[in-house]
Amino acid sequence: MAGKYYEEFEVGETIEHEKRRTVSERDNQAFCDMTMNQQPLHLDADLAADTRFGERLVNGIYTMALATGLSIPDTTDGTIVANLSYDDVEHPNPVFHGDTIYARSTVLDKRETSDGERGVVTMRVEAFTVGDGDAEADGGGGDGSDGDAEDDTLVCEFERTVLSLKRENAE
Repeated sequence: MAGKYYEEFEVGETIEHEKRRTVSERDNQAFCDMTMNQQPLHLDADLAADTRFGERLVNGIYTMALATGLSIPDTTDGTIVANLSYDDVEHPNPVFHGDTIYARSTVLDKRETSDGERGVVTMRVEAFTVGDGDAEADGGGGDGSDGDAEDDTLVCEFERTVLSLKRENAE
């Protein structure tokens, strides 16, 4: 079990997630199909070519879900009772097919439940695309990239609140 128990989270700590994923056209298409989101900007290459982006965009909810998934092994894998909320979601920059995403989480707050048996932890999750060394960065960085962190771009950020097991009450 790689996740952290409630007691192991420290407010202010930043967790750099080593896992990464390169987003494929297939990933985007499958996610849109599964969620019945047929937004042409995600699926229609001809239409997207005439937008300011010049190509199709990866579904933003997929980007958020991927960032969550990349964070789970280091935060809540095997130690979570439930996800309680996702708040303050922002997508400051687009994601395109072929972009590689990595994430980091910063613990914002933690508190015990009223019965003292579990804890509530709130984290800020940030997702970045790995820069190519020539891109103008809008922000980002971190140990999740192979290249110059200044070339990485923030593409999604949100708060994730979870109900976490305490070690003494884990089964």
